[in-house]
This record gives sequence, C-alpha cells and structure tokens, in this order.
Amino acid sequence: MIPGESPGRNYKWLVVGMLWFVCFFNYADRQAIFAVFPLLKQQLGLTDVQLGIVGAAFMWMYALFGPLAGWLCDRLPRKTLVLGGLIAWSLVTALTAVCHTYGQLVLCRALSGLGEAVYLPASMSLIGDYHGAATRSRAMSLHQSSVYVGSIAGGAVSGLVGQFYGWRWSFILFGSCGLLFALVVGKFLMEPARGSSEQRAGTASLPAASGSGNLFYELKALLASPIVRLLILAFVGANFVAVVFLTWMPSFLYRKFHMSLSMAGLNGTMYLQLSSVAGVLCGGLLADFLTRRFAGGRMVTQALGLFLGIPFLFFTGWAASVPAVVLGMIGFGYCKGIYDANIFASLYDVVAVRQRGIAAGMLNSLGWLGGGFAPIAIALAASKYGMGPSISGTAFVYCISGLLMLLAAQRTIFARPKPPVG
Repeated sequence: MIPGESPGRNYKWLVVGMLWFVCFFNYADRQAIFAVFPLLKQQLGLTDVQLGIVGAAFMWMYALFGPLAGWLCDRLPRKTLVLGGLIAWSLVTALTAVCHTYGQLVLCRALSGLGEAVYLPASMSLIGDYHGAATRSRAMSLHQSSVYVGSIAGGAVSGLVGQFYGWRWSFILFGSCGLLFALVVGKFLMEPARGSSEQRAGTASLPAASGSGNLFYELKALLASPIVRLLILAFVGANFVAVVFLTWMPSFLYRKFHMSLSMAGLNGTMYLQLSSVAGVLCGGLLADFLTRRFAGGRMVTQALGLFLGIPFLFFTGWAASVPAVVLGMIGFGYCKGIYDANIFASLYDVVAVRQRGIAAGMLNSLGWLGGGFAPIAIALAASKYGMGPSISGTAFVYCISGLLMLLAAQRTIFARPKPPVG
C-alpha cells in the first residue's frame, strides 16, 4: 500500500465502487455516439458503412494498444494508468463535439480508444490484488455491472440530448463529468502490493511464467497456453455479438419500428443492459460457488451463459413487434451477463500474478479487434439480408464461443487441482 496509509477491511469494496464509476464513464462515452448515428448520417451525409467505420475506429485503436497497455500495467502504478486514462478519454470525448468532418470524427474515436485501452487491464489487476479467489468473481461481476449501466446512460442520455439540443452537447456532458470524477480517483484510490490477495490468504499463486520482461516475449509466453488461446477465441466471438447489439440496436429500432431518436437510444440499450446487470451478479455468485468445488468452475459458468443466449439471439432479430424484441433483448442480456461476469476472473485462474496486466490487455485487445469488424460486417450483411436476419445470424457465433469455453473448462479441470480459496 501507499506508505502511511492503512485502509480498513472494507476498503477493497470501496475500490470496486470507485472503479465502477470510472468504468461507467468509460462505457457511457463510447456508447453515446451510437444513439446519434441517425443525426450523424443526416448532418454529415454518412453512409451505413461509414458509420460502421466510425464505430470500428474506436475498437481497432483500443485493440491495437491493448497488449502494450497491459504490459505497462505490470510495470507502472495502476492508479496512474487508471487516472491518466480517465482524463485522456474524457478530454477526447469533449473534443468530439467540435468535429465537423467524417475524418475528424474517425480521428476522435480512434484517440478515445487509445485513452480507454489502459483502463481495463489496470482495473482488473487492481481488483485481483484486493480480492482473492473467494470473492474475485463477485467483485469483478459487480464492477462489470457498470458496463451495462454506463451503456444505458450513454445511449439514453445521448439520444435525449441529441434530439432536443443536438448531438454535440452529449459529448460535452460526458467528457466534463469524467474530468470531475478524476478528482475523486486521484484523492481516494490507493495502489496495493502486487499479489497481495494471495499473500493475505497464505495461498501459493500460479507459477510465474518465464520471460525477460520484453513485450513480445511475454505475449508469446501467454499464447503458448492452449487454455489462454481458447479463452481468447471465445471472447472474440462473444464480443463480436455484443458489439453488433451496441452499435446497431438503436438504429434497428429507429428504422423498423419508427421510434423517436431518444426512445430508440433508450430502448436499444436499457432492456439489454439492465438484464445484463442481473445476469452478471448471478454469474459472479454461481462462478465463486462452482470454483470452490472444481477447477474450471468459472469457465463452465461462462459456457452456460453462452448456450442459454442462443435462442434469444434468434428471437430478437426475427421479432415482429416491440414487446417481442424487448423480450429477446432481456433474455439475451441476462445470459450475456452470466458470461461477462467471469471474463477476467477465468483468465486469472490460469495465468501468473505477474502477468495479470498483460494477460487482460491481450484478451481485451484481441476480443475488440475481432469485435471491431462487427459494425461493418452487419452493415454489409444488412444491405443484402436485412438488419433483423443479420442480428439473428449472430447466434451461430455464440454457439461456437460456447463450445470453445467448454473445451477450455475441460482442459482446466484435468490440468490443475481445485484452486485454493483465499
């Protein structure tokens, strides 16, 4: 800990609370633009494919910088990275309001991805050091709930502000709020010793991977693990499907059911994300319960969420009424939350403590690199088959990801004994 500081026993949950709000702004900022796609299309004269590239620019930059961000996280104070990232992406979000051309918009979205890339590996590493195996899934699932609430706020507030005041003001609002919350983070967030949760529990961590500390050597060492590769591939598929919904659901509702901009932005995010909050909390509880009984319990929980989500994906795209679409989004969102609760907790079960940052950065990077193609792929597919059938088709991707998670769980169960509880 920071010299002179001795946080109380409940401080580890206060850390989750602070990071919850940072992550809230992280996702509200990135989701805000999708709710105003119709305005951007009209005012800047953009095509659907160009809108898809605007969405993908963030994801590609986010993905490309991810491994380096994770590597830095294992070497620099994570508080510095969280705080610096929050300030950087909030500034860029506010600057998005002054964009007047397609190129400027793409540039701002790319820079926003650069700023946000450092947050996830740093925050997951911090939570991993404050929470041991007994509470890690619950802590990370609680933090994950901010993803959904932030997405709701980003879509709903941006759509509402855009409808009445123009799309630029939503970016000024979210950027300013993020900069103000940076003051709270700077004052109250403390840096823990690395591996401190295992030290407090008196449990042995996973063996440290051999490596010189070089970025590419570390990446090669991580990718040498078959289980890590399976987790990455499953995340690529699951994230591809999630990005489809984040990007195109507001526009889908706006076009098919002729909702207002504000209602499409709200309905396109609210039902999906609120049900994901319930799913992620249940997924965290179930995963911690199963992990106390056998290795790979978190991965089995993730596979369950993916398989249960398949019929809801089919249903959402083909639904002919608003209530039916809402039902599909609620079911899919709940199942998505069960998977999301354990994305990084599962990874931390099979990587060394000293590599938690780069492991999270690499997983996140490759997942979003694959997800970055989703907005463009669905735009192209929709031009031929329609938006609804294209959304339904993502169920096949979820099925493949579920099979990959089962294989990862099987390898983990037979590769290692039951993990220690700390």
